[in-house]
Amino acid sequence: MLLRLGNNSVHFQPRTLTTTPPAQRGRTTGIAMPDIPPPSLAQEFAALIGKHTGDARVGERLWREIRDAYSAHGRHYHTLAHIEQMLSELRQVRHMIRDWDCLLFALYYHDIVYVPAHDQNEAQSAAIAAARLGEIGFSPAGVEKIQCLILATRKHAPSEDEDTNFLTDADLSGLGQSRKIHHDCATRIRREYVMFSTPVYNAGRVRVLQSFLAMPAIFKMRHFHEKFESQVRQNLNEEIALLSVAQSA
Repeated sequence: MLLRLGNNSVHFQPRTLTTTPPAQRGRTTGIAMPDIPPPSLAQEFAALIGKHTGDARVGERLWREIRDAYSAHGRHYHTLAHIEQMLSELRQVRHMIRDWDCLLFALYYHDIVYVPAHDQNEAQSAAIAAARLGEIGFSPAGVEKIQCLILATRKHAPSEDEDTNFLTDADLSGLGQSRKIHHDCATRIRREYVMFSTPVYNAGRVRVLQSFLAMPAIFKMRHFHEKFESQVRQNLNEEIALLSVAQSA
């Protein structure tokens, strides 16, 4: 069937897949297999939703709601680009994730509600996810897990559930990029809080960053810790120093 996702048209249909063992892939012709680019956010969602409903209209409607929410006026950091960056990081550890479908649904819905300085964003996002997944008959246990995953992105605390730690680590991975990228992210976040004066914003932002630095480990899973922990602490300390200078000026 054809699922139209905004300006993207994605074909998907139930089919039986045949898998070539990894050791045999690319050996029949002796020609190196070309790299295949990962699917887009729209394509990934089409494949995900297609496993749980055969109604293309439902899939189209759910994607349109997600796309429009993350593209809303006033969003500068918590956009589809943020979701795409998280997905890119999570794909690298997919083999370690126990429930990929639940994690993906949580990823797409975790910031569907985002109002700066509002303390119910995660709860409202989780409620929307539960309602939409109920429409497609997703299992109650799965819906409950997705809600817990989304709620965990509020505090990013360590969890006994590794899937939760992977999601919250991916959510913070933008903070651990290069200094230039981190500066761009910080600028985008500031634009989302444009309604606050510089002194009020800077003081609040410093408190948030200091709370991360007070954690024994900002990243819980080894993959993310080894990749980002050192850089994220450097980035946060530098941002705090800049904000503090601006406060005292």
